[in-house]
Amino acid sequence: MNTHQDTHGHIGHGPAAGSDVALAKLLELDGEVLASYFSELTGRLADLAELAGPSPARILDLGSGPGTGSFALARRFPAAHVTAVDISARMLHRLSRQASAHGLADRISTVEANVDESWAKLSEGGPYDLIWAAAFMHHVADPARTFARAFEQLQPGGLIAVTEMGFFPLYLPEDTGVGRPGLEARLHAATNTQPPHEWTDHLRDAGFTLLERRPFDIRLDATQAGPSLNAYAQGSLAKLRSHATEILNADDLAALDLLLDEEQPRSLAQRDDLSVRTTRTTWIARRP
Repeated sequence: MNTHQDTHGHIGHGPAAGSDVALAKLLELDGEVLASYFSELTGRLADLAELAGPSPARILDLGSGPGTGSFALARRFPAAHVTAVDISARMLHRLSRQASAHGLADRISTVEANVDESWAKLSEGGPYDLIWAAAFMHHVADPARTFARAFEQLQPGGLIAVTEMGFFPLYLPEDTGVGRPGLEARLHAATNTQPPHEWTDHLRDAGFTLLERRPFDIRLDATQAGPSLNAYAQGSLAKLRSHATEILNADDLAALDLLLDEEQPRSLAQRDDLSVRTTRTTWIARRP
């Protein structure tokens, strides 16, 4: 697994040292604010799994980070055991602490591993009934090899769900009252420079039967997003700000810094006009 450095289409996981502690918190906020999306997606997986037989008993979460997907899966499949895999020991330690706090320590185990290397430790918990890979597959060194390994680790009839974010979430109104209107759009145009990810052919080449390529158009106002929205927007735009120093003009950088300054009256921390707008796509496939 690689530390995520670009900002196109994902938040990312990586070693949770220094600034990556903030990344872990951001991923956890993603799970809180987008709880309805996670519920919809895992519900769809439950429906598809039911068509092939019993509910999944063994689940593998590739690139788990602090466990946003692991917890969503554990809640959806209360009889399942989830194996969370990440390259970062700190991320996994954080996940384990949260699992204990929520009474899930006996149902979620962790494996520190680099999926670009040996899968020996991953295979110990298998074969699996469901493999989950969110905002992760585009960072492996050899996606074709990783999909082939995932195929080998799945039970016949098992599912794989691969998700990518279409674009980094938008939060602000067009005119924030700080600087020129359209600041967030310019920030995204400058930082979201990579082409979208597409996994259909990779899944089929690995032997999977594609069931659906499912887009999610996420639009949540402040009431729907809940009380964590401001912190989520703050963390997300702070991450984008770290990439923007050389690509935005001085006026836009100054406006963004004012929005990120929690003591300013129009800062992200104090606004009541935020929302969440983003898209995600999930490829759901079955091992024949």
